Amino acid sequence: MIRRPGAILALLTGLNLLNYLDRLVVSAVLPKIQDDLGLSNFMGGFLATVFLLGYFATAPVFGALGDRMQRKWLIALGVIVWSAATIASGLATTATQLLVARAFVGIGEASYATLAPTIIDDISAPERKGRNLAYFYGATPFGAALGYLVGGFVEARWGWRSAFFVAGGPGLLIALFCLAIAEPERTFSSVKPDLKKDLRTLARTALYRQGVLGYCAYTFAIGAFSYWAPKFLYARYHLALDVANFRFGLITVVAGVIATFLGGFWADRMRRGITGSGAVTESGDVVRGLLRICAIGSAVGAPLALACFLSPSSGIFFVLVFFCIFALFLSTSPINAVVLSAVPPGLRASAMAISILAIHLLGDLWSPMLVGALADRVPFELAMMLLPVAIAVSALVWWPRRPRAAKEA
Repeated sequence: MIRRPGAILALLTGLNLLNYLDRLVVSAVLPKIQDDLGLSNFMGGFLATVFLLGYFATAPVFGALGDRMQRKWLIALGVIVWSAATIASGLATTATQLLVARAFVGIGEASYATLAPTIIDDISAPERKGRNLAYFYGATPFGAALGYLVGGFVEARWGWRSAFFVAGGPGLLIALFCLAIAEPERTFSSVKPDLKKDLRTLARTALYRQGVLGYCAYTFAIGAFSYWAPKFLYARYHLALDVANFRFGLITVVAGVIATFLGGFWADRMRRGITGSGAVTESGDVVRGLLRICAIGSAVGAPLALACFLSPSSGIFFVLVFFCIFALFLSTSPINAVVLSAVPPGLRASAMAISILAIHLLGDLWSPMLVGALADRVPFELAMMLLPVAIAVSALVWWPRRPRAAKEA
């Protein structure tokens, strides 16, 4: 059995890396898929949409089950499904087959993304929650960058299908290790899952609602940005696809990882300043402090994103995108801490699941497809203008308000 918190964190973090590698490898090879299968930009964007349809449609189910049964079995099942579906993506010979495979990747990832953060929250001491979430979510830019790097490298040598085989294989083996996790003891609810009741409770929680709504606008932008960046560089600046993937992937991992850890440490320092070292409870002030970190990151990132897409050369784009990604990834750990900290402990898995449903249903479910549809009609840089606007909206929504009682005083 895997009992040490550090070992559990390492395993779940490694799987999160594979999660994003599998998710972003399609972006790395998208132009070649479009050429081979004859897909428009709209249909290229729809590949991301169908992935998310599978993802958000099953996330609430996994969240409700995770509050009432052993989570490691659900996580292992999810990893196996997403890995097998990634391999199936490389076997697809028609657009329909590829769409079905990407939908099953989303179903598998929904289980893992919903439940893994709740295990990390359980095994972490109060003063290390932000730091441990930063470790876990630090794998997000690392995995995304590997998706670009592995996809670009493999495609240039063995074709786009091989990129999916390389991405999907490791998860089938690593999933078995999930079954060895010794989960922290919990008191399981004997009440039958009631998704409508849970949703009403969470919707009435003001700070949770504020965090998730800002997260929707943020995810709208990040989803389309990460999905279309290699194609944007390929089409606008005429870079070779493997070169575009390598440079963007390298910048993503360096800027994203540093910013994710900095955001986690910033969140822990803010928490200690409000509650005192060793405090075991969260407060509304803590959650508002976390929201402020998120708002600052988006407020800095929005104008940088605008400048990126208007850059006259790829060199200027890469300089600006480093700082843009850095600003945006400051939010990674704090916003997930908001989701877990703003709700009653017994609803954390459901809160994470419903936040996943919301950010995809109102966020990146539509943005890659919308950008693709626009890019079929206008220059790519104009199509990408949707994204700085969405980032600015997230900053406005996340900016913390004073409690109502304080206002009335």
